[in-house]
Amino acid sequence: MGQHFELTASLGGRNQRAVVTEVAASLRELDVDGVALVQDYPSDAQPPWCAGWVLAPWPNRVAGGKWKYNGVAQQLDITEPDNGNALHGLLTRTHFGVSARTADSITLDAGISQQPGYPFELSASVRYQLVVDGLLVTHRLENTGPRSAPVALGAHPFLRLGSVPTQELTLYINADTHIEVDERLIPSGITKAVAGTIHDFRSGQLVGAVDLDDAWGDVRRESDGSSVHYLEAPDGSRVQLIMDASFGYVQAFTTQDFAAEGGMVTAVAVEPMTAPADAFNSGEGLRWLEPGEVWEASWGIRYRQR
Repeated sequence: MGQHFELTASLGGRNQRAVVTEVAASLRELDVDGVALVQDYPSDAQPPWCAGWVLAPWPNRVAGGKWKYNGVAQQLDITEPDNGNALHGLLTRTHFGVSARTADSITLDAGISQQPGYPFELSASVRYQLVVDGLLVTHRLENTGPRSAPVALGAHPFLRLGSVPTQELTLYINADTHIEVDERLIPSGITKAVAGTIHDFRSGQLVGAVDLDDAWGDVRRESDGSSVHYLEAPDGSRVQLIMDASFGYVQAFTTQDFAAEGGMVTAVAVEPMTAPADAFNSGEGLRWLEPGEVWEASWGIRYRQR
């Protein structure tokens, strides 16, 4: 669990608040004018279902934890035993240090050292900055080792919209293709257009009517290269996930047994990803950082009233 860090601000006539944690640099709480935008959980509990984690140097899964580097077989630790995969990167149990902090922002840093299955060295940081209508999150990876390193980024926020039960929210995924997976949730190599299928969320589907652990590609871009995906309440208010141009994929995951304050609730994670599952094998969305090279990518959560 580690330390918790609270951020507060009063910007644009509104009040903003967030809480992030030392372990996995995870986002624990976020609200604007008292409207909660991420799902809470007990303060003395581990994050349920990876809630709020930073995912690096890969999001999602590596099949069997196996891949090859320059023709040499690599074996990552298996961290999803039910499916036999390496899940969500190498920082999920890491204690981050604080390198910068103000009342409304914090930067947390950690290192990734050479280890079985990942013979590379990285410096990772994440900056949380409160803004008028929510939060801006900026990731930074630097290759501190002697050889080029494969990297991808993601995060695992569970979104909510105040007191509206999550199952009554409508989920919008602005993406044109769905990534098909096998029984271990590894991409099959087939990507299908969503038009006319159950995977078309461009016009929205009710959270309570779907069961998801799905990824989409070909996200629809705004004029600045960003993409926007959101949950909408019956009154038209929205909580938005906004991803910059580095994030070309989005994952949605639903569960009916999220251990929140007050008991089990339905929850939905809407996850930004720069690469899909098993990118270490497919190469899709994977980035190679040269020694000394730095890469930054940003996403955010915003509250839009009707």
